[in-house]
Amino acid sequence: MGQLWMRIPRIFVDIDLDSNVEVTLDGAQTHYLRTVLKLTHSDPIVVFNGKGGEYSGVLSSSSKTSVTVQLEKFDPEERESPLRTHLGIGVSRGERMSYAIQKATELGVSRITPLITARCEVKLSESRKIRKVDQWQRVVVNACQQSKRTRVPEVTPIIDLNKWCEKTRSSAKFILDTDGDKPFDSIADNPEDVAILVGPEGGFEEKELSVAVQFGFKRLRLGPRVLRAETAPLVALSILQSVYGDVP
Repeated sequence: MGQLWMRIPRIFVDIDLDSNVEVTLDGAQTHYLRTVLKLTHSDPIVVFNGKGGEYSGVLSSSSKTSVTVQLEKFDPEERESPLRTHLGIGVSRGERMSYAIQKATELGVSRITPLITARCEVKLSESRKIRKVDQWQRVVVNACQQSKRTRVPEVTPIIDLNKWCEKTRSSAKFILDTDGDKPFDSIADNPEDVAILVGPEGGFEEKELSVAVQFGFKRLRLGPRVLRAETAPLVALSILQSVYGDVP
């Protein structure tokens, strides 16, 4: 019987990298490689730091608390979409937010901003906001490791919807609205970057829609069916990447 094929694990490290150097991984990464994947000496590993490209390497030493990887060849391949997308998304409860962030990362989103809106059911103190952003950034990193992205999108601090609408400078801006009057073919030809605004489970209040329109957002309707808060941004990103990005 032939040897079973296993995908080479990809690990993100937030440090400068170079060929022919050793990198020591942290406790969580060590547990994942040694205990979950059961890697041993000389097994292949890919390491990247989110600044573009990635390094092939091998596990050179390990203990219960750390794993060391010997970096070898640098691969400069870019897997980022030519279309930059900025997702502003109302904070949702539980796993819905993490799911939307994970899948948006897989679909090539460039930046994610969690938003406080009128109908957000999640109440967060300032300290919890910071912890939540850290948690969602880890979701992004894990999604990049799985999807072979070599650049890591930023999850920016949680801000108020009105402030985000005012500061967003994308060349095309859309707010997803079940009563919207703009179809996708209203998007400008070959935009370089697109901002997508999505509400929480309860959607937007009319005054929030008015504020978004005031700052140049078009009310975009995805179709005749009402999509969940975690589904709508993924449909929008998929269509955008198909038409203007790198999804066939």
